[in-house]
Amino acid sequence: MQSVRAAAMLTTFVILSLLVIPLQSALMALGARQSRAIPHRYSRLLCRLFGIRIKVIGKPVADRGVLMVSNHCSWLDPVVLSAVSPASFVAKSEVKTWPLFSTLAKLHRTVFVDRARRSRIGNTRDEIRERLEAGDALVLFPEGTSSDGNRVLPFRSALMGAAETELGKTGRHVPVQPVSVAYVGVHGIPMGRENRPLYAWYGDMELAPHLWEAFVTGPVDAVVEFHAPITVDTVGGRKALAARAEAIVRAGVMRALAGEAPAMPPSPPESEPATGDLAGAVA
Repeated sequence: MQSVRAAAMLTTFVILSLLVIPLQSALMALGARQSRAIPHRYSRLLCRLFGIRIKVIGKPVADRGVLMVSNHCSWLDPVVLSAVSPASFVAKSEVKTWPLFSTLAKLHRTVFVDRARRSRIGNTRDEIRERLEAGDALVLFPEGTSSDGNRVLPFRSALMGAAETELGKTGRHVPVQPVSVAYVGVHGIPMGRENRPLYAWYGDMELAPHLWEAFVTGPVDAVVEFHAPITVDTVGGRKALAARAEAIVRAGVMRALAGEAPAMPPSPPESEPATGDLAGAVA
């Protein structure tokens, strides 16, 4: 029965994606504002379809451009983060070669980074700055690769130079918001270290078999914590900013994996519950 359920979910996912792709493509070609909302709604539907229950702590910056920096351990991360905040992503150029996922990434208005050509990082950084100045929320995974879900890897500072951008004529630097993502349960039961690789995608794992195994295993519980934003001028430079964000994200992930609540719970995000089941919130 689990295999039948997984097959039904994958079939529905493909059909839903084939419906959304032409709609979003048309909206992007027309420059319609709705093109920012469609990926957010699409991701919320995917969370309901896959049975992803998300506990949200804190509030995403929504009144100006923001660079969100998050840990990365699973192909689920973009779906989960897009479901709780209408954001686009900064992704490695290799994603362009992945069937279907490359199209979905482009429809999320993703900024692609060619890490093999360091000379192009400056151009990518400029593109990120332009998007932030336009008021977009961009999610960057500064680890540069995905982990096993039980730890946070060191943050790279190269692309965080975009945080030195000043928003308009305000003189204020772009806010950088650390975000912690952790997968903590399966079928409502706390998830141990040995089961987290069922959802964490890292190393030389093949994507298709890993997707199938995760769908067969069943619904997963995630915790997303939006931390207080920081700016480059308050911490003393790009490298210090990366180190501070890394420490904040790591602390949030460790709390979530240990089942601990933040010392001072922030206010809930707009239109989303601070805790609970995202699927229930969508329904």
